[in-house]
Formats: sequence, C-alpha cells, structure tokens
Amino acid sequence: MEQKMTSLVNTCSFAGVKPIMVDLPYPSIQVEEKNQVYANLLSLDYCGAVSELSAITQYINNENRLSNEKCPIAKTILGIAMAEMMHLQKLGELICLLGGNVDFIAKQQNGRHRMWTPEYLTIPEQPRKMLLADIEAEKAAINQYKMHINMIKDNYINAVLARIIMDEEYHIVLLQALLKEV
Repeated sequence: MEQKMTSLVNTCSFAGVKPIMVDLPYPSIQVEEKNQVYANLLSLDYCGAVSELSAITQYINNENRLSNEKCPIAKTILGIAMAEMMHLQKLGELICLLGGNVDFIAKQQNGRHRMWTPEYLTIPEQPRKMLLADIEAEKAAINQYKMHINMIKDNYINAVLARIIMDEEYHIVLLQALLKEV
C-alpha cells in the first residue's frame, strides 16, 4: 500500500514588507546623563506587560495565524511588528546609555522585578478580536509612554518617546481600517 504525501504551503509572500511607521525621522539616541530611575522606567516599555517586546510577540503570533487566509492583513501586521522592533531597539539603546541593563527584566519603582513572560499577551482566535486586542495594546502603550514622558526630565529621551507615540497612533488608525476588512 502506497501512502500519498500531502504538503501544505503558505502562499502569502512577505517579500518587500517594510516597517510601517510615520514618515518622520527619529531623534538622535542620547541622554543628558546616566540615570538608573529612567532606565528602570524604560525597562517597563522595553519588556513589561505593556511593552514593545509584548507588542512584537503578539503581532508576530497574529501574523502567523492570519497569513494563510488573510494575507493582506498579515502583511500589514508584520509591517507594524517590524516598527515595534525598531522601537525596542531604540529603547534598548537608551536604557544602556542611562546605565541600565537590557535583560528582559522590567524593573518597577517598588523594587519588584519581573522577567518578560508570554502571559502578558492577549491571543484571541478570531481575526476581529485579534485586531481589537492589538488596538487596545497600542492605546495602553501610548498611555504608558505619556506617563513616562511626564516622569522623565530628559528632553532627549522624551523626544524619542514622543516620536514612538506617533507610530503607535498611526498603528491604531491602520488597525481600525483592517477591522473593516474582517
């Protein structure tokens, strides 16, 4: 008896996908001086519950699950994830300049530290709920960045955070448009 092998192929091509972000340059990555308190605040943006690492992981998971049946949406989500990767990289540079460590541990002001965990993610099954979860995550990130801007008295850092907020706001607009397609 001969067994017939079947293979499945993902026909969604991600060639040419680029980071989706506002068409404005980022400020230079610099800080006024070393500051562990600021480094700890940025560690929350880097790898806390509401963070770039969480956003990247959630977007990539959604992109993987959508790519077979909703390729155009998956490509947009991948482009957003790539922008979030750039945000993660910039935050990591700032943390290092401030004298902090990029170790995937969010350092909270109360002295508690927590390593990043996938428990932070919202992973619904339906495409509409995925997009709604992504929108809520973007809104939470914007709120957290604004809170950190109010707490950080370093114009260089705040300029970078304000620029990241522009991308996050743009991502919300795109995700809301994608909702109309599902």
